[in-house]
Amino acid sequence: MIPVCQPWIDHREQARASEALAQGCLAGGGGYVNAFETQWASHCHRTHALAVNNGTAALELAVHCLNLPPGSEVILPDFTIISCVRAVLSQGLVPVFVDVDPITWNLRPDAVRAALTDRTAALMPVHMYGLPVDMDPLLSLAEAHQLKVIEDAAEAHGAVYRGRPCGSFGDISVFSFYANKIVTTGEGGMILFDNPAFLAPAQRYRELGFDPERRFRSSGPGANLRFTALQAAVGLAQIEKLDESLARKQHLAQRYREGLGDVPGLQHPVSDPDSGHVYWMYGIVLDESLQLDGATLIQRLHALGVDSRPFFLGMHEQPYLHQLGYCPSPEAFPISRRLARQGVYLPSGTTLTDSEIDRVIEAVRTVLR
Repeated sequence: MIPVCQPWIDHREQARASEALAQGCLAGGGGYVNAFETQWASHCHRTHALAVNNGTAALELAVHCLNLPPGSEVILPDFTIISCVRAVLSQGLVPVFVDVDPITWNLRPDAVRAALTDRTAALMPVHMYGLPVDMDPLLSLAEAHQLKVIEDAAEAHGAVYRGRPCGSFGDISVFSFYANKIVTTGEGGMILFDNPAFLAPAQRYRELGFDPERRFRSSGPGANLRFTALQAAVGLAQIEKLDESLARKQHLAQRYREGLGDVPGLQHPVSDPDSGHVYWMYGIVLDESLQLDGATLIQRLHALGVDSRPFFLGMHEQPYLHQLGYCPSPEAFPISRRLARQGVYLPSGTTLTDSEIDRVIEAVRTVLR
């Protein structure tokens, strides 16, 4: 079975991890974690970075740092993963969902503008599947309305928007280093920011709310979000080969586009001159004229030895959010609904060989014949 995504681990990660183990470095904090934070902050042109145990925790920590008034609204795409919403809810805030662009699958500035109210306090753009959001209009909107911006760059390691790296925008940025990410530490996440006022509360929250002056004295909200030295050691090796990983992603995308570009009824990822796509996942969307939905394609590809995944399910369709009383009208999210039903991402790992990519292409062509 050709996997959807397999982490690229070689002698570099093994050497770094062995070095950390030989030094007895396992727990959170210390030189390896500091080095990983410093290097990723430098890559993203940020002043401060704090690593945490996963991307969801990073989102929660980012929202916490903004200290928004309870009941404030945060506008975010309906088409995303529920981690974004859980972070908003965890801080007593109200998520407001808007539909996404049918071509980029990203947050639309006009939809955000239409959703603004006097309770709006923040925006959360998400760089979907590795394509940067058109940030300039959103940043202008945020400035005009005095809104905070949380940049979710969890899927956009190494992506660049108009000459600036993703992770450098807004008040605070968030990354995930889950096993299928371009830079992985197995699990892990990070927040990045420039405002020094965020540093102390973020550090306290990451360490169970403990006071820096007196260990084990908790003076406020917090959680155990520590990131281990062993994870950081792996992450340092991953950063070393980031350029090569990105080149492999571009090669994979080009091969898929060339191999499937003449197949009618397939929408491919779009790339913009201002927004270089890093193809965290290479997604295709089936036109309804094919009379085939994503679930059926996934099933038939699996029978041919190819693993694949459906696109995210929109937030307006999440049972948990319905239980909480968030029941926006499905008619408000036609693009999100279509992507959830017709979108499939193909094997996209940096370990794929050309032969495996060609097998995926042939399998897709066979199903759609």
